[in-house]
Amino acid sequence: MTDVTRTGRIAWRSVPLLALGLLAGLPSGAVGQEAAMTAALAPHFVRVTPGATTPDSDGFLRRWLFLEPIDKPNRSNSGFTGTYVRQALTTQYFPGQFGPVPRDGQTVAAAAPLRWHALDSTAFDVKLFDFARAFGKPTYGVIFWAVTVVDSPREMRDVRLAVGSNSASMWWLNGKEIVGLFNDRRMVVDDVLSDRLTLRKGRNVIRGAVINGPGLSDFCARFVDANGRPITDLKVDVR
Repeated sequence: MTDVTRTGRIAWRSVPLLALGLLAGLPSGAVGQEAAMTAALAPHFVRVTPGATTPDSDGFLRRWLFLEPIDKPNRSNSGFTGTYVRQALTTQYFPGQFGPVPRDGQTVAAAAPLRWHALDSTAFDVKLFDFARAFGKPTYGVIFWAVTVVDSPREMRDVRLAVGSNSASMWWLNGKEIVGLFNDRRMVVDDVLSDRLTLRKGRNVIRGAVINGPGLSDFCARFVDANGRPITDLKVDVR
């Protein structure tokens, strides 16, 4: 597994503010708006193109719908106990939080209006900090929501969702909680595995919520089979 280079990171720090400036006053769907957004998201994300994709060669899911981060008063990682994280990540912040799969560009009424964005991560580890920064949103003391749809060619039994996150997170499959990562932690590949579960043939909806205090935030997620091997023969989309 090879991460994307972070060379030139300092040069990108001014891009989000520039992009937001370009976005102001442009009509929805304008070419200039798309170009500005693409620049702001690079090099960590690209906009989703039509048609489903697949997990990468190591099985990691890279296509997601991301909600702009929800600001949370507790900005210290030291308070990320299991009780606190569970309460924070199961609180209803917006209508339909566990409802239908959202649409790209859909806005929800949280404490402030927040928008969903359909994006492909250019790396196996999804860089939430950089996602928030690209849109000029808070990066510390926030909750990130991510949703994707996995289409399985057959029923798959005894599979597990393997997750790593920075910091704590919780994950649901088809509306059922399947795994949680609690306390302050760095993102480690396959840090925690769900119990054995079944991917049903056809459409399966995966939701994740990651809470971050000070510092960077990212996650990685993939399905592994009963022998721990990555599952790659899936279709992944955000519809």
